[in-house]
Amino acid sequence: MSLNAEIKTLDGSDTFGAYVARPSGTPRAAIIVMQEIFGVNPGIRRKCDKLAEAGYLAVAPDLFWYMERRVELDPDVEADMQRAFDFFGKNDCDRNIKDIEATIHWIRGEQGVAKVGCVGYCLGGRLAYMAAARTDIDASVGYYGVMIDQMLNESHAIAHPLLLHIPTEDHVVTPDAQAKMHEGLDDHPKVTLYDYQGIGHGFATETGNRRNEEGAVLADSRTAAFFTENLG
Repeated sequence: MSLNAEIKTLDGSDTFGAYVARPSGTPRAAIIVMQEIFGVNPGIRRKCDKLAEAGYLAVAPDLFWYMERRVELDPDVEADMQRAFDFFGKNDCDRNIKDIEATIHWIRGEQGVAKVGCVGYCLGGRLAYMAAARTDIDASVGYYGVMIDQMLNESHAIAHPLLLHIPTEDHVVTPDAQAKMHEGLDDHPKVTLYDYQGIGHGFATETGNRRNEEGAVLADSRTAAFFTENLG
């Protein structure tokens, strides 16, 4: 895997890798790209490359590093899927958020980019919600974020804009969980939710069997407009 940067943990006791894609000129802002349960795989790196093409400094931290460094799995391969579920079961989201906060500090301090957003998918979608509630990140986007319905008690702490993409046929985020998300967040002044009718989990992946082209293009256009409005 072509991780090309090392970031210090918050306590300075270790470092973790990250894939960094840089724009051709001065970054308009920075965006942290947060992985699914498959690690910083080619799809996540492609997300970073596309953001760099749009003028952003894009950084995808290796969030599973403390279990195994450089995890890179293919969701269309059954053995990889099972490994991914194993990592997910052992993962500590509170630890992930500390590493995301360390990434924010690295971007602002060492890279000199003041405005920082984030976008995450599946596990990363949950982390986008958590980052909005627990850090000073400027704007957050979550695609098919898991278990957000179990963290609605943190919504009062969301001080900066958050956008959530919700596919209605998500086999992981159930209709009941989706209803709770709408009930808890629809009236929040900083949160926007979009539903995607008849579309399933993983619809915005860059490649593979889960992608829904129409849904991905629509959601990504909304994300681009959101970041333009809130990051510049």
